[in-house]
Amino acid sequence: CTPHGIMELLKRSKVELEGKRAVVVGRSNIVGKPVALMLMSENATVTVCHSRTRNLAEEIRGGDVVVAAIGKPQMIKGDMIKDGAVVIDVGVNRLGDKLVGDVDFEGAKERASLITPVPGGVGPMTITMLLKNTIKAAELAAK
Repeated sequence: CTPHGIMELLKRSKVELEGKRAVVVGRSNIVGKPVALMLMSENATVTVCHSRTRNLAEEIRGGDVVVAAIGKPQMIKGDMIKDGAVVIDVGVNRLGDKLVGDVDFEGAKERASLITPVPGGVGPMTITMLLKNTIKAAELAAK
C-alpha cells in the first residue's frame, strides 16, 4: 500500500517521471524494492541505495526524485538534496517525544520543489490505498 500511495502522490502532484533520475534510499521488500519497480514502470531511471552504499550523499544529490525509506531519523540532510528535487519521506522515527522522517525536513524543504512531511505525508496515503484495495477485493468477491 505504501509504494502505491507514493505513486498516487506523485501522479496527483503532476510529477513527470519519464526520463527522470529517481533515487530510492532503502531496499526493503515492503517499500524500497516495490517503489523502485513502480518508478521504473513509469520510465524513470532508478538507483536503489542502502546503508552500505558508498558515496550515499553523492547518489542522493543526483536524484530528481528521492524516496527515503531507510529507517534512520533525519539521515538525509538538506545539502544532500538537489535543487528542485521531489522528496518523498517514508520514514517514521521517534526522536525524543517527536515523530520525524528519514529526511531533515527543515534543511531539505529549502531545496526541494515538493516534499512530504512526517507525520502527515505518506502515512495517510498508505491508509487510503489500503482502503482502496479493500474495496476492490470486496467488489471482486461480490462477483
